[in-house]
Amino acid sequence: MQTRIAEYWSRLPRAGQIALLTAFVILLPFLMDILEGLTNFGLLTQINRALIYVVLALGLNIVVGFAGLLDLGYAAFFAIGAYTFGVLTWPTHDIEASFFIAIWVCAAVAAFFGILVGAPTLRLRGDYLAIVTLAFGEIIPTLVRNLRGLTNGSQGMTPLGKPSFGLFERALSLEAGSLNVGVDPHFWFYVIVVAAGIVLFTSQRLDNSRLGRAWKAIREDETAADFMGVDPIRTKLLAFAIGASFSGLAGAVFASMLGAIFPELFRFQVSIFLLIIVILSGIGSVYGVLIGGLIISTFDGVFLAQILPEIFPKIDIQSLRWVFFGIGLIFIMIFRPQGLFPRKSKGRRIDPEVIPLQSEVIK
Repeated sequence: MQTRIAEYWSRLPRAGQIALLTAFVILLPFLMDILEGLTNFGLLTQINRALIYVVLALGLNIVVGFAGLLDLGYAAFFAIGAYTFGVLTWPTHDIEASFFIAIWVCAAVAAFFGILVGAPTLRLRGDYLAIVTLAFGEIIPTLVRNLRGLTNGSQGMTPLGKPSFGLFERALSLEAGSLNVGVDPHFWFYVIVVAAGIVLFTSQRLDNSRLGRAWKAIREDETAADFMGVDPIRTKLLAFAIGASFSGLAGAVFASMLGAIFPELFRFQVSIFLLIIVILSGIGSVYGVLIGGLIISTFDGVFLAQILPEIFPKIDIQSLRWVFFGIGLIFIMIFRPQGLFPRKSKGRRIDPEVIPLQSEVIK
């Protein structure tokens, strides 16, 4: 089934593929409204949440999938992006920066922290690097709780900035504030889709770039890559910085969408959940992480959080959440170790008629 769909899709011209995707994205919120009338699961809100996790997983895929670096503290960059947005837009600080400027500042700040953490630690390998990133992931939420003057500690920061369309209101002679978006899931769906599209396009370009090939060389054998002229420290630093910037961008959009942030939103479990998405979807597969992230996040938010508790009201399903993911990981490792949607290798096709000619040349 999957092969047939991929075959039909590949036959379509490029313009047709773009047109179908655009129409699907535009119509999806309205289709979700129809389903929401039947289910009452908050489907569009769950899809928005899933898309945020897709952006985060695509960033982690660069670090883990492309460069082969085990990062167990990736949620820290998510928190850095969210709290940077909070500092820039929380009314108490009297900065109140524009949403469209603040999100890029958040991405840059997260990239800076990625370099700051990576510079002294990326000479480590394997388990040692994982331990350092795990420590960093635990330090940031604790730091956030203690910087009360900047982050308001455990009480969190609310309200946070939303996109402002005052220029359009004045141009169209509308009443001030008439285009305020609030928490409307339809608006945020399109915002997150644009952010996810930027990250997806960047990931795809990096995958096929010279830098992407350097990351994969380091992932396969760092020593051999070093001998072949790849600078391992600089290359791994770029992986950390770019992956962290994606996380910072997702954190800023997430904070604005919720309108409030708290340290509990960026716990260690978020890093593990993102790592599960990357592993189950297919390590190193850009489109695999996109599809797998949507499926796994929606499964978690709808099936595990809403459907199963209604079927088994006497069982605390949320306490068994990680059991389901653990069982899934075991099955994937046994029956499909490359992941649900692995990256297709672009091997070079060898014409069998050329092989005899090559053997004659060798002789």
